[in-house]
Amino acid sequence: MNKIAQKIFPVTPDTMAFVNIPNDLNKIKTKVAFNLTKRQLICFGGAALIGIPTYLFTRAVIGNSVAMLLMIAIMLPAFFFAMYERDGLPCEKVARNIIRTMFIRPGLRPYKTENFYAILTKEEMTIGTDKKDENPAAKQET
Repeated sequence: MNKIAQKIFPVTPDTMAFVNIPNDLNKIKTKVAFNLTKRQLICFGGAALIGIPTYLFTRAVIGNSVAMLLMIAIMLPAFFFAMYERDGLPCEKVARNIIRTMFIRPGLRPYKTENFYAILTKEEMTIGTDKKDENPAAKQET
């Protein structure tokens, strides 16, 4: 049976099954349930806890279509916080970095150094002018 199976399904290095393993294992996130991370489960659960009662309590007053749109509008930010990720950072950290660079820190940060040589030359110049001013007899003679 084994020889027959090898003739029907020949195994060569080209036909062997393989799994891609990413180079950086830090990008792999631990999945908790339903192939979702803990962060995603919390955000989706919070969205459901807020959105579904909103729909159920408002559909009698404002109608099904408007209540559904209201529920979607209320749940959408939670979905965004759960799913958005840029360069490995979640949404709130990306927003914090944008606010820091746009509003809190100055736009242009020029490179400034203290030129100690210029400070020393200024002191020498002031010392040299003070010595000239100390001898009033030399000024009167000329």
